[in-house]
Amino acid sequence: MPMNLHNFFRSSTSTRLRAALNLKGLEYDYVAYVLRDGETRTPAYLSKNPQGLVPTLEREDGKFLTQSLSIMEWLEDKHPTPAILPADADGRARVRSLSYMIACEIHPLNNLRVLFRLRDQFGADEDAQKEWFTHWVALTFDALEAELASSDETGIYCHGDTPTMADCCLYAQVWNNRRFGIPLDRWPTIARIYASLDALDAFQKSAPPNQPDAI
Repeated sequence: MPMNLHNFFRSSTSTRLRAALNLKGLEYDYVAYVLRDGETRTPAYLSKNPQGLVPTLEREDGKFLTQSLSIMEWLEDKHPTPAILPADADGRARVRSLSYMIACEIHPLNNLRVLFRLRDQFGADEDAQKEWFTHWVALTFDALEAELASSDETGIYCHGDTPTMADCCLYAQVWNNRRFGIPLDRWPTIARIYASLDALDAFQKSAPPNQPDAI
């Protein structure tokens, strides 16, 4: 029996995990939720993930895993081939650092519940929300671009010539940026890597528009 992936098509955390699962060739059943309708705040879902967030990976044994990067690390431990982390300690540290730049510095500040809080508590309209979103993307993408462009360890992808966890995070974030009309012209290395990832079947299949609940 395959795993169940509880997720939302537009969620960048869901997109990055779908990419990792696809890279590893792991089958899963797609279980969709509508975040704006509160479907992850029901008692049934909260029993799976007390935070009420996506994604949640339901293992074959019925246990639940939460937090996309933690799930990807678990996948790497349980299904090490093909790898999404380098074999050497320095490489693994670099890939984790690149991943965390996106997952810890951009995503938490631009999550849907944060944008809703800005709207409801501070009256931020769509333009103000876009300005907020763009600020935090640019702050980290500027640094990410500098690291990727200057490092000999950058290859076709973020680290060498094999996609890693960092690429899963980058690909998902670029898709998230599109919602707010943020082009990649300012970050040519990121744009090049994204184009290389988007040519891969594993990433194309993870893209938001290609999910069964895409609207």
